[in-house]
Amino acid sequence: MAKDFGSMEDSNRSTNPSIHEVSDPGRRIVLRGGLGAALQGLMAPVAAGALSACSIAAPTGLRPSAAGRLGFTGIAASRADTVVVPEGYEARVIAPWGDPVGLAKASPAFRPDGSNTAEDQAAQMGMHHDGMHYYPLDGSRRGLLVMNHEYADNGLLFADGMATWTAEKVRKAQAAHGVSVIEVVLGETGWTVVRPSRYARRITAYTPMRLAGPAAGHPHVRTAADPQGLHVLGTMNNCASGITPWGTYLTSEENFILYFNGPAEPDAHGKRWGLRPGGIGTRWHEHDERFDATRHPNEPNRFGWIVEIDPMDPSSTPVKRTALGRGAHEGATVAVTSDGRAVVYTGEDARFEYIYKFVSRDRVAAGGARANAGLLDHGTLYVARFDADGTGRWLPLVHGHGPLTVEGGFTDAGDVLVRARQASDALGGTRMDRPEWITVDPARREVYCALTNNSQRGRPGQPAADAANPRANNTMGQVIRWREEGDFDAAVFRWDHFVLAGDPVNARPQAQGNVRGDAFACPDGLWMDPRGVLWMQTDMSSAVMGRGEFERLGNNMMLAADPQTGEVRRFLAGPVDCEVTGVTATPDLRTFFVNIQHPGEGPSEGGDDGSGVARSSRWPDGGRPRSATVVIRRADGGVIGA
Repeated sequence: MAKDFGSMEDSNRSTNPSIHEVSDPGRRIVLRGGLGAALQGLMAPVAAGALSACSIAAPTGLRPSAAGRLGFTGIAASRADTVVVPEGYEARVIAPWGDPVGLAKASPAFRPDGSNTAEDQAAQMGMHHDGMHYYPLDGSRRGLLVMNHEYADNGLLFADGMATWTAEKVRKAQAAHGVSVIEVVLGETGWTVVRPSRYARRITAYTPMRLAGPAAGHPHVRTAADPQGLHVLGTMNNCASGITPWGTYLTSEENFILYFNGPAEPDAHGKRWGLRPGGIGTRWHEHDERFDATRHPNEPNRFGWIVEIDPMDPSSTPVKRTALGRGAHEGATVAVTSDGRAVVYTGEDARFEYIYKFVSRDRVAAGGARANAGLLDHGTLYVARFDADGTGRWLPLVHGHGPLTVEGGFTDAGDVLVRARQASDALGGTRMDRPEWITVDPARREVYCALTNNSQRGRPGQPAADAANPRANNTMGQVIRWREEGDFDAAVFRWDHFVLAGDPVNARPQAQGNVRGDAFACPDGLWMDPRGVLWMQTDMSSAVMGRGEFERLGNNMMLAADPQTGEVRRFLAGPVDCEVTGVTATPDLRTFFVNIQHPGEGPSEGGDDGSGVARSSRWPDGGRPRSATVVIRRADGGVIGA
């Protein structure tokens, strides 16, 4: 979520050494010339774990020896207002914002003038599609698409933007957030949405949810409306996603704090979480008082959690899993240890925040969602520390451990989890550069994390450039990776760089990168497919695309990378001023679903120009620009990218 850099949260004022200050220049491993012997120690083979339950099995005919090979011709950068894919592929749009999701009780059509009601929006696809996953119902021909909707663009959502502001508009904006569950089927004419569907569902910023885990019921999460601290209304700013081996969906709550109106002088806790007067101007607090933190100071503590949803049961209550810690989470990626315990990797998409992992106490049980209903409520949360010798350590956020004591200012386990940032500050976690999506290669037991950019690198009062982030004014971003020492629950890991993004033609060395193949910037979405191909999606801000050092990179894109050779090829380019984010596939890998977010967005996140269509894009249908899912297929029906 690059968008408006002026409103981006930057609230870590701890004195912990950053990754830049603990990195040894000798650890700078680049792709140019290949990884080869430089990685032999880091990438020594280890026994494979049982991660298959939460990933897609490689299709028959794709041999493990062929894993990672790129079987398509990369496309050129594009500034066209359309989706571009390689020759021999086709891209078709389904499920744009405003289309009905398929509820039996309501199926309101999209009104292109922005006049749909809040009630309509609650039965329609939300705005700004993001992370998603395909859940098979009938293999690769019928399934569920579950996807996040990150935020609302008020200039598009309403006919007159924010020229007037009412309770109905707040309700509609809240209905445009959250998660959609839709049923899709492959027929003779391609993929379509099934309407009505017994699985169809909308989850919004006012859907009833339950708090579970150590922070449930804690004084920090009690409010006047919920004195027991067990029930929350809604989820919002849902960015990346995750899946569990037992069939549930994990959604994240990223920049939640920006929705709250804070006091002129927030207390230390509020400052550490970026609370500010007016937030980013959503104005929800004017008609929904729970978003006024001056009146309800604990309400922000009820957001920032990983939310678990059972897509197969539309009547189920989503659960906020507090044992995974509170943060501006980008997503949640699940691995499984060899003895069957769940490991959840998360990162916070904010400057100089942290990377975490959670290790469950108990093993994943047979029997699906019901059998594992409490699995993510018990376990240990850790924050990452990256050391100068190329190793790293996971530091436990456990009350009574080290400085996390009553004497240190932490009252109990719930306090540690609600104030996970402060706990990580105290432990000495490594301040990172906007950790975004995380993906796991279960065969090689490698973990990849996109660090999308940090223009504050090297500025006065901020960490200087070093080996791990070797560029001041790092506008281009990079992908870092690590391997756990042993199993996914290990306390120690080894790390290196996978790639430094950039354009080699740029005059400024810090913006050139070391990409072996097609140039790109601002990596965001990551997905390791079952063959070992790493798919990367970008989120360059509309304020910089096509300008200056970004002039030759075109629109945001999706690329495929071979982790064994470092080769990178551009596979897809999105329409003007969009973000390419979210990718999933059918089990046979013959269909990819890719989300296109905020086509035509201006430099401001809210986009409140009040005109609706006066944007740089009119994708996908020539009118008011709409986020949508794109279905990618090969013309010959073959496996994508093979």
